[in-house]
Amino acid sequence: MNTRLILILALISPLAWAGGSHYGTPAGTPASFGGQVSEWAVPTPAFARDPAVAPDGSIFIAVMAGNKVARFDPASQTFKEWNLPRGHHPHGLLVDRKGIVWTTGNGNGTIGRLDPASGAMREWPTPTRDGGPHTLVISDDGSTIWFTLQSGNRIGRLDTASGRIIEYPSSGGPYGLTLDRQGRVWFCRMGDDRLGILDPATGAMSELALPQGSRPRRMATAPDGSLWVTLYGHNKLVQVDPAARRVVREVALPTGAGGGAYAVTVDGAGIVWANEISHDTVVRLDPKSSELKVVKLPTPGAGIRKMIVDAQGQLWYMGSQNGRLGRVR
Repeated sequence: MNTRLILILALISPLAWAGGSHYGTPAGTPASFGGQVSEWAVPTPAFARDPAVAPDGSIFIAVMAGNKVARFDPASQTFKEWNLPRGHHPHGLLVDRKGIVWTTGNGNGTIGRLDPASGAMREWPTPTRDGGPHTLVISDDGSTIWFTLQSGNRIGRLDTASGRIIEYPSSGGPYGLTLDRQGRVWFCRMGDDRLGILDPATGAMSELALPQGSRPRRMATAPDGSLWVTLYGHNKLVQVDPAARRVVREVALPTGAGGGAYAVTVDGAGIVWANEISHDTVVRLDPKSSELKVVKLPTPGAGIRKMIVDAQGQLWYMGSQNGRLGRVR
């Protein structure tokens, strides 16, 4: 690494390099890990999914079938819910650093903005109205939300100040996504076994081919700048070097090919978390030692589709099939 690059890296905010998946609140580093699991039943277990951390440490949840957003206060262990506009049916959700909740309106082709303080909700229609807005991430400065449109085969870009939306055509049913250090958008083209790469400066698309049948599902950016991807079809984790645009490591998860690697996130120390949706397990990978630890969930049939790490380094998941919000620490 040359001297100029070292200087540039040293000057970049550490918040921009924190672990996680660009969901708003940077992931922290746990003081220790004991593998302890706690779970809470959500008020409306109607395919509740996709938790996100708020700046105050509370956890917001998209209640997709119930057409609500829920908030869990870990201190009081209580929930609050907001009803959403008719037909919105949120799929993805994040909370920005001002505490505003952003949702993908999978049911009506919109991006939603909920102010929890006032309860005010606003929706912006996507150009491809039947495109199925899916997963969303936010830039470090909060100015841009990127999202996938799975059925519309597009990547969307929303300006949070104006609400203006631009779409970029792709293929393969775009699913999970993340941002690299250069601001490029990486996304899983699960249907054609590829990772898509969008350069926002030019709008140019490129790709990284993965093994046949791998079905990449979700992605997360690590503190070292590498990207971690779950291969749902092979039940593996792969690490990608975004500068070289190649896979640099492959990790088979414990239950074998049918485990269904699904969600992935990374904490502030670079520890990688993934779940095997077919076996109700959460796997903790230390990339430095290659050590894998398996956490068996206490309630069967969880159906985890997204996990996040809060500012204290605690892992949170939502069981979309058993209606239980969980924490691992």
